[in-house]
Amino acid sequence: MSFMFNPYPFDDPAAVNHITAPDVDLSTIKTCPDCIKSEITKAAKQLGRGIIAVDGYVTAPFDTFAKLVSEAVADAGIKANVVCTRSLARPSDELKQELAEYLPEDKAKDPVLLYGKIYDKGYRGLMDAGKVSAMLDAAKAFDGITVIVGNGALAPDIIGSADYKIFADITPKMAVLNVKKGGYRNYGCDEELPFKIAMRRNYYVDFDQSFNLRKSLLETGNLDLYIAADKPEALIAMPYDTMKKLLSRATDYPFRCKPVYLEGVWGGYMTMKERNLPKEMKNAAWIFDLIPMEVSIVLEVGGLNLEFPYYTLIGTNEKKLLGEQCLKDFNGFFPIRFNFDDTFHSNGNMSIQLHPGEKFLKENSNELGRQDESYYIIATAQDAKTYLGFKQDADIDQFLSDIKRSETAHTEVDYQKYINAVESKPGVQVMIPHGTIHASGRNQLILEIGSLTVGSYTYKMYDYLRKDLDGNPRPIHSYYGEMNLNRDMREDYVYDNLVNGNKRTLRSGDGWEEYVVGECDRLYFSLRNEKFVEKIEDNTNDDFHVLTLVDGEEVEIRSKKDPSLSFTQKFLDIVVVPASMGEYEIINKKPGTVVVEHKTMLKR
Repeated sequence: MSFMFNPYPFDDPAAVNHITAPDVDLSTIKTCPDCIKSEITKAAKQLGRGIIAVDGYVTAPFDTFAKLVSEAVADAGIKANVVCTRSLARPSDELKQELAEYLPEDKAKDPVLLYGKIYDKGYRGLMDAGKVSAMLDAAKAFDGITVIVGNGALAPDIIGSADYKIFADITPKMAVLNVKKGGYRNYGCDEELPFKIAMRRNYYVDFDQSFNLRKSLLETGNLDLYIAADKPEALIAMPYDTMKKLLSRATDYPFRCKPVYLEGVWGGYMTMKERNLPKEMKNAAWIFDLIPMEVSIVLEVGGLNLEFPYYTLIGTNEKKLLGEQCLKDFNGFFPIRFNFDDTFHSNGNMSIQLHPGEKFLKENSNELGRQDESYYIIATAQDAKTYLGFKQDADIDQFLSDIKRSETAHTEVDYQKYINAVESKPGVQVMIPHGTIHASGRNQLILEIGSLTVGSYTYKMYDYLRKDLDGNPRPIHSYYGEMNLNRDMREDYVYDNLVNGNKRTLRSGDGWEEYVVGECDRLYFSLRNEKFVEKIEDNTNDDFHVLTLVDGEEVEIRSKKDPSLSFTQKFLDIVVVPASMGEYEIINKKPGTVVVEHKTMLKR
C-alpha cells in the first residue's frame, strides 16, 4: 500500500542489482505480447472450458488484459466471455455508505481529509454476493472460457472456481502516477474522485485489498502466471515457479531497492548532487530508499531488467529475508523503514510534528503498530539544529493554545520558546518515540529510520504558516496531535535517553570497531555504526541487517561463504543483508579512507 501523493517520475538508473541465476530457466520469461498471448493460448487449449481469472494490483491495465486474454482464447478456437469485476461490485451509493465509517469527513479534526481506518471486510464486503454467485453459475454453464478481469478476480469467493490464475503486478510509485494522470476510478465508484480523495480511498480500501490478496497468492503459490505490468506496452510475464525461484535467488545477495524521490517545501539539494537527480526537480525533500510499501527492486539477470514491488520479493521469501523470529514477531511485514530527509541549503525546517502510538493507531485506523522514528545526522551546514522534545520550563498548555490559535487565525508561533533544539553534528543519533514533539531543522541531511507503521501519520503542530507546492496552506493536525502528545519528553529526558542513547562499543579489533549510536527501551531496533579502514566482518545470525554508507566512497558487501554473492555500495546507498546470509564482510574499496557504515537491526 502506498501513501505517497507526489512521487517524482524519475527512475534511478543506479539502483540495479546484478545477479546470476543458473538454476532459473530464463526462457520461460516472456517479454513480447505475442509470446505472452501464446502462453495463455496453450493454457486455454488445455482447459477447453472453464475460468481464466486476471487480477492485479490497483491501476493494472485491465483493458489491455481483457483484450489480450480474450484474443488468446479465440486463438485456441474457444468461445470467450469477458466479465469485468466492476460489474460485481455493490451499488456505488451503497458502498459509499458502507465506507463512511472508514473514510470520515470531519474537517475540524482532519482539515484535508487525509486519515481514516483500514477497511477490514475484504472483497467480500465490496462485492455483491448475489452477482458473484450468478456470474459463477453462468461461467459453469458456458460452453467456452469465461475471462474474469479486474481487481477481485482472485478474491476468496472466486479463486476456488478459477482454472487458470494470472496476477498483474504494479509497483507502488507507478500505481500513484497512474492515479495522478487521471482516468482512474476506485473500485465500485461510478465517477472519478479528485486525486487526493481517491488516494485516501486507495490507501484505506483499494490498495489494502490488492496488497492482502497478492500476499496470499505469493505465500500459497496459488498462481499460474505473474505479469510485471508497469508498462502496458512492454509487459513481462513468467510462470509463478520461475518468479519464485528468481526472487529466491535475489535474496542470496545483499541488495538495494530503487528509491522514490519527492519534492517538498523544505526540500534541500545535497541528495540531488550526490544522486545526479534531474535538474528539473525543485528539490529533494524525501528520498524513500527503503520504505517497504513504497519501493521496488530491479534485477538485471541474463540480459533482462526485471522490476518487482519490494513486498513481492518479501512475499515469496519471508523467512529467508526476514529470519524466523522476525517473521513470527511481525507476520511477514518488514518491520523497519528508511528514508533520507534533505533540508541541506533549504529555506526552512520540517514541520513541528509528532506521531501516534500503537493503541491509538490500532483502535482508530486498524493499523499494524506504532510510529516511532529516529534521525541519524549525516551532513550539516551552518546553524543546523534538530528539534526534539520540550524545553525544561516550557509551558505546554500555552504552546497548545498558541498553535490552535495559529491554526485558525494564521498567527505566528514562537516555537523556539517551547521546543528544545539539539545541535546537529554528523554522527549524532536522536531517537523519537511516538508522541515526541520534533522536527529536522534546515541545513542538514538525515537518515530517518522508523518503525513498522505503513501510513503517513504525521500530525503537524506548526508549519511556519507555509503553503505547499501547489500554493495551498499546509494543514495542521492539532486535534490528533494533542491526543498523542507525550508531555514528559522534556529537555532532561531527551539528553539522558534520546541523544546517542546507551552509546557503547560492542566489539573491536585492529582497524575496526562496532558501537551502538542509539538504543532506548521505547524502540525495538538497535542503531549502530561500524567504523573501519580496510574491512569488517559480521554475521546476520538469522536476522536481517540494513546498512547505510554514511561516511566513505565505496565498499563491497559480500558473503564469506560465497564471495560472488556481493553488492558494491556507494555513499548513501541503503543495502539489505538478508537474514539467511550468515557470515559476511564489508571491504573498503578506497584505500586510505575511513568508512562508517550505519547498521540497523532488531534488538535481540
